[in-house]
Amino acid sequence: MRAVPGGVMIIPLALGVLANTFAPGALGIGSFTTALFRDGALTLIALLVLATGAQITGSRNGKGAAGTTLVVLVAKTLVPITLCVVLGLTVGIDGIAGVSILGLIAIYGNSNGALWLAFAGEYGDERDSGAYVASAFDDGPFLAMVFLGASGLGDIPVLALVAAVVPFIIGLFIGAVDREWTAALDAVPNVTIPFMSFCVGTGIDLKTVLTGGAVGVVLGAGVVFLTGGLTYLGYRYVLRRGPMSGIGFAAGTTAGNAVAVPMAVAVADPRFEPFVASAAAQTATAVLVTALLAPTVAAWVLRRAGALKPHAVAAAPRAADISRA
Repeated sequence: MRAVPGGVMIIPLALGVLANTFAPGALGIGSFTTALFRDGALTLIALLVLATGAQITGSRNGKGAAGTTLVVLVAKTLVPITLCVVLGLTVGIDGIAGVSILGLIAIYGNSNGALWLAFAGEYGDERDSGAYVASAFDDGPFLAMVFLGASGLGDIPVLALVAAVVPFIIGLFIGAVDREWTAALDAVPNVTIPFMSFCVGTGIDLKTVLTGGAVGVVLGAGVVFLTGGLTYLGYRYVLRRGPMSGIGFAAGTTAGNAVAVPMAVAVADPRFEPFVASAAAQTATAVLVTALLAPTVAAWVLRRAGALKPHAVAAAPRAADISRA
């Protein structure tokens, strides 16, 4: 799997998509099989978030990780989603060229933290892996609803947003008070990422991806080069990471669970219901496009800078090979 940039996440994700497309009932037989291979994504993601929080406060590089997290969050998510909202206020929620504001926010407002962890853990250091927490803030529909609500377009589920960051806060506490527990959590990413990625894949149907068509491909490429490019610039000129700045392009992704964002938003605000089907299809296509293109572009930029030197051993945010949906 390491022959493919981010392959620890991409390969299980693709296998999950194939399983859901061609044998959708095979993983629904119940018991441990269903729990691990179909329904376990949220639990595994929560465990990964907790372990990441422990790594940040359990290391000496917490300050560096905080700075990197801020750059990734602003460049990858906050600036793009703000632009989407501004566009919505300008042209309305119908959007432009067959792409609704709902679709744009779902695609540009979520990031694949698992893929970031896989790539940053392989080629970066604790500062990069620790920046995974930026995905805890943009994961799922919560941030989308916050921005839509702040602009007058939707509701703000404050309690749900708080619930999303509780595991991370607990991880921060563990890392701060008990280094032995932090060391025990070092292996969590390598164990959980492949299974979590497969679970996320089982929620995506290949036919849905194909119906997203060329529009989804263009939107996915836009995520890589716009949001990944902004993160690259943040790495280069704000963090001053020099040849390692190419890691920033690995942030240019859309999370697999972003496919559920359009429906979640429509439940909160029925005005978005007419856009759910097209937005979900475009998002599903963008998920796979970004999962393949972002690590490829990041690896190319690092190689051009002479910085493509993977770690010999993959382990948690400290020397890891991890990925997320």
